Amino acid sequence: MNWLDHLPILPVVLPLIAGIALLVLRKRSLAVQRGVSLAAALALVALAIALVQTAADGTQLVYQLGNWVAPYGIVLVVDRLAAWMLLTTSLLAVFALLYAMRGGDTEGRHFHVLFQLQLFGLNGAFLTGDLFNLFVFFEILLLASYGLLLHGGGRQRVKAGLHFVVINLVGSTLFLFAVGTLYGVAGTLNMADLALKLAATPPDKLALVQSAGLLLFGVFALKAALLPLYLWLPAAYAHTSAPVAALFAIMTKVGAYCILRVYSLMFGDAAGPLAHLLDPWLAPLALATLALGMLGVVASTALRQQAAYLMVVSIGSLLLAFGLGTGDAIAAGLYYLPHSVFATAALFLLADAISRARGDLADRFDSGPAMPGARVLGGLFFVIAVAIAGLPPLSGFLGKFMLLKAALDSPLLPWVWSTVLLTGLVGMIALTRSGSLLFYRTHSAYDSTRASAPSGSASVGAHDLASPIAPTVGALAPIAGLLLLIVGLVVWAGPLSDYTRATAAQLLAPRHYIGAVLGSAPSAASGGVPFASDAP
Repeated sequence: MNWLDHLPILPVVLPLIAGIALLVLRKRSLAVQRGVSLAAALALVALAIALVQTAADGTQLVYQLGNWVAPYGIVLVVDRLAAWMLLTTSLLAVFALLYAMRGGDTEGRHFHVLFQLQLFGLNGAFLTGDLFNLFVFFEILLLASYGLLLHGGGRQRVKAGLHFVVINLVGSTLFLFAVGTLYGVAGTLNMADLALKLAATPPDKLALVQSAGLLLFGVFALKAALLPLYLWLPAAYAHTSAPVAALFAIMTKVGAYCILRVYSLMFGDAAGPLAHLLDPWLAPLALATLALGMLGVVASTALRQQAAYLMVVSIGSLLLAFGLGTGDAIAAGLYYLPHSVFATAALFLLADAISRARGDLADRFDSGPAMPGARVLGGLFFVIAVAIAGLPPLSGFLGKFMLLKAALDSPLLPWVWSTVLLTGLVGMIALTRSGSLLFYRTHSAYDSTRASAPSGSASVGAHDLASPIAPTVGALAPIAGLLLLIVGLVVWAGPLSDYTRATAAQLLAPRHYIGAVLGSAPSAASGGVPFASDAP
């Protein structure tokens, strides 16, 4: 074996080693710690690009830890979907880290260690081919997220963090119940092996497996913040620090990824009586999430709170695409996924820059004096608002157009079109109102008694009740970088949409994944055919 054979495990090992190294270097200068953390994040981008290029022709890389063959050993699997998620995560991590290096990483202890461990858990969740190890990586990323969420302290942050911890501990417990039930029935937790075993489930155990499958869906829905399990998200994301909230833009997508991976593989067309287990649930719940999330956007009293509800809206749109279940709909969702991650992350970072520039008023939707750097901040807000609202010419419009087109043959056509278009209009109006309150309704002075944040406000950072701070190039560069990624999704929309269509086709033909993992692949590459011909 050469080092290329170990490529699938490197995205897991690299942040783990970086985290351990940063723990050893904790007494060294901050510049050294920042350099190590940033170098590791940039290396992850390079690895993710290499894996996308490898997986683009349909190749599925299977890494057997300890050389134990599946289903007895632990496997990591790189296919088009896993590589796509790794690339999205690594790009997001770089810009979130760059923003944190402005000083946010000094508000508490071990920021860079926790940041790398978070990436360790995220990458492991995307790569694992085993349900129990998916649970393990969930716990790793959640443990790191607990520390990051509370980084910097503060009453509101601790309160929101406590809710986050408790509800995720409940989810972890239910995850174990579901995994234990499936293991008791099938005798395996390797996802490829489970796909074969569950398809042959005896009739007397079908109800038990269906219950476990729906319980597992409940866990993933909790992680994804799907209705009615999203109420923990707005407070947690709105009250944490900006770079952490930006990194957390990918967290809900882990739940969405798990729903797509597990239910296309284990409960897909070949699952016999268990096929399409989620069809009655996923799309209707996604539509409801989209609608109620947008009500939260309209009712928000501060920009960070609004960004958190926009995160809920994005997961509704994403899971609606996955819930329609066709190749075109899944491809639309996969194209929309990085767009929603980059756009909401950019809005969280911009909200922090605006909060600092407004001083005591922070990011609340209260009129006040014109902020320093208002033209630049207003321009960035306009671009982000266009992206999030799904207006042309940015990638949000393309993703929603692909979704609406994919719904033409769906029995849910009237509900999909009316909900997506109406919520898009309401979102555009809400963001227009927010921009007007922040940048246009200004006056020369304001009542200092309004400096105390209302209960719904998201402003709890260390810079609250402080003098306005003009935005710097270092603060705005990561935001601009995320917007450039969105522009890139438009410029390369053709090849990227081809890739997502091929990814959807690969997911809807799970025999390739099963064959690659269990050693009976239909092709020498252990995968499908090149994506140009895989596309539906």
